[in-house]
Amino acid sequence: MSRLPDSSETTTPAPDDAPTPGGDTAARQSDTDGADGAPEGGRDRSNRGAALIATAVALPATVLAGVLAFNQFAPDQPGSEPSASATTPAPLSTAAVEMAAPALAERPATVCRALLSQLPPTIRDLPQRPVTAGPEQNAAYGDPALTVACGGAAPTFADTDKLWLVNRVCWYGNEEEGSTVLSTVDREMTVTVRVPDDYDQPLQWVSPVSETIAATVLSVDDAPTGCRPE
Repeated sequence: MSRLPDSSETTTPAPDDAPTPGGDTAARQSDTDGADGAPEGGRDRSNRGAALIATAVALPATVLAGVLAFNQFAPDQPGSEPSASATTPAPLSTAAVEMAAPALAERPATVCRALLSQLPPTIRDLPQRPVTAGPEQNAAYGDPALTVACGGAAPTFADTDKLWLVNRVCWYGNEEEGSTVLSTVDREMTVTVRVPDDYDQPLQWVSPVSETIAATVLSVDDAPTGCRPE
């Protein structure tokens, strides 16, 4: 807190030549003072100097007393700990995602290992998470977990069912409770991606996976008709 006054108006000492009441008496007193060897002006300046010193000493003491009184009666302020907010998102889980890891033959194991080694560290804004089994054939991203499994069973579907071509990879989609399951149908090895319902537009989530599949998993010659570009 500043010790200077808030107002620009200040009290100043009276000028030395200000008139004093009782002119003759004051004059005689001046003569008397002069005879004693102590000029009136000197005593006035001494008195004003003493008053200014007293004021200068008293002012810091008054300010200090005010600060102490304020601290004593001011309400306690809360600490700097952040308060809980309803809009603060809960921390995302980084725990291992439970996934099955069926045994794979030599060729499927080699293909899946190549695929998993090339998957991106994130899918859109979802960071990759560890899995409980088969990291050479399984991957998981985000919370809730979007999962990628290589080497599983091929999906069954009718000739009239809709297929989607995403980044040169053909997918069949199936709605299950809580997620959309997308499986490749034009590759030598089936790759299955489960997209939780929390994420809109499932095909957009398989787009980066499609790029890796196209680069690491060979396509088959007898792909379904629905996988051919129109």
